[in-house]
Amino acid sequence: MNESKPFTPEQKEYLAGFFAGAGQRSFNPFLGKLPDGRFTGDAAASDEVETVYGTPVEDLCKEERIKLEKNGLDCYEEIRRSAETGELPQGADIFRFKFYGLFNVSPAQESLMLRCRIAGGIMRDYQMEGLAEMAESWAGGYSHITTRANLQLREIQPENAIKVLEKLVDLGLTSRGAGADNLRNITGSPTAGIDPDEIFDVRPLTKAMHHLILNTREFYGLPRKFNISFDGGGAISVCADTNDIAFYAVRVGEGKEVEPGVYFRVQLAGITGHRQFAKDCGILIKPEQCLPVAAAMIRVYVENGDRTNRSKARLKYLIDKWGDEKFVEEAAKLLNFELASVALEDCVGRRPIRRHGHLGAHAQAQEGLSYVGLRIPVGKMLPDQMREVAKFARRYGSGEIRLTVWQNLLIPHVRNEDVDTLKAEASKIGFACDPDHIRGGLVACTGSFGCKYAAADTKSNAVELGDFLSESLELDQPINIHLTGCPHSCAQHYVGDIGLQAVKVKVDGESVDGYNIVLGGGVDDEQGIAKTVFKSVPFFEAKPLLLGVLQRYQAERREGESFVEFNRRHDESQLVELYSGESIPA
Repeated sequence: MNESKPFTPEQKEYLAGFFAGAGQRSFNPFLGKLPDGRFTGDAAASDEVETVYGTPVEDLCKEERIKLEKNGLDCYEEIRRSAETGELPQGADIFRFKFYGLFNVSPAQESLMLRCRIAGGIMRDYQMEGLAEMAESWAGGYSHITTRANLQLREIQPENAIKVLEKLVDLGLTSRGAGADNLRNITGSPTAGIDPDEIFDVRPLTKAMHHLILNTREFYGLPRKFNISFDGGGAISVCADTNDIAFYAVRVGEGKEVEPGVYFRVQLAGITGHRQFAKDCGILIKPEQCLPVAAAMIRVYVENGDRTNRSKARLKYLIDKWGDEKFVEEAAKLLNFELASVALEDCVGRRPIRRHGHLGAHAQAQEGLSYVGLRIPVGKMLPDQMREVAKFARRYGSGEIRLTVWQNLLIPHVRNEDVDTLKAEASKIGFACDPDHIRGGLVACTGSFGCKYAAADTKSNAVELGDFLSESLELDQPINIHLTGCPHSCAQHYVGDIGLQAVKVKVDGESVDGYNIVLGGGVDDEQGIAKTVFKSVPFFEAKPLLLGVLQRYQAERREGESFVEFNRRHDESQLVELYSGESIPA
């Protein structure tokens, strides 16, 4: 073996010059592409780029200028530097760190929040245990299930940022592209592959879409965030119609314009915070065509979405400008197959959604097995609870855990003889399995506890409201109550039976938590935007007010009438008058 020799003076001089030069030009080994195809770090790339996808540079909004200066995926060295100095990201790095799923949530919490990506919400027991360790060692000692069926860890100090990113990779997970102007976590039917009623098992599609995004650099840095969901037609809603692109499985029988079989309808431009659901765009595609169609539509949006005005940059606004037909035509130009056009009424869709089917025990398509849904209060889990969930999945199931957009989770593949034991053990750690018609439908965003935009502590308020209503009356059918902290509507309050959007309210000169209250929303077969009935109600008054609402509904509904149906046959002024009377004694 040759012994190593010391560097010669010439070699030392060369290396000194090399590193000095690298330092002067902020050497970055992770090169990215500018919109015109040149690489960041190239000498030629220092020339001004005149347009970005046709938009003059001087017209770009602030975030687009940040992306033009440096792709967010190229900020890993800045994350390492932040960890070394213990300083939170500042300036443009606040935006860029979101490309790695790291959010500076100051001043609500002087720390970082980590958002994972979990394709279709499906994860393994060891991943849950690893996240529990991360929450305990490097975060605030808890995790939150989100309305995109993934997990968030909060209160991470900068020095632990690299540790959590590296640990995620070790667990086979990632947070890449989980924030900023990127494609968010891909959601899919939580009972895919195990649902006796499903039309198509969407698990391969959610997984393939997840990896396509991770490995396609041009999909990072869209005009704004973008959501995609796959609904296989099973019993549990995945709220696909709230997404920018929603794929819905359908069946087509004999005698139609296409061969009989399973296909997908494509819906576009859902954005319920703006009171709009995704709308069917008239095309019918085969399952294997979903990914290329999604990729084509994303590329059309990348090239034509508004990069000057953040409030008008979502897909909705491009389609408002163009119309569905032109958007589909532009996407079709990027495909090597024809898009079929079949009337919606010629397709057979799903059976009605099973309300709160994400809770309790339900028979799987596989004989002798059931999935068991655990009710996680507003999605919050402590590390020990996370470890117990992992043990349940391993001991009673196959080691698989499925998160839902309802901020709960399922343990599939449980032998029928083990169901009661699992339910009893889950209840001991605070995760009841039996559906509660009120508590089972609570959904809440992070709220002012951890979000600077929120006007109320939504998670705490949701638990308090759920307990108050459940203890005050007995409902004979499930309802959904969504609490969101601000107009961004992360908890999708407009699609709840009851939706509450936080606002600050003055009471005796003091600012207190309050809410605007909407009624009668729903998704899928109950699709509809809730109506605004009450505004600026202090939270302490909202509790008895909503008790009165539910009492009035139970007293005056027609036989078999749901809460949604009851509210939708009244206009807003009628609802105000109806619910402003005195409460009915229990």
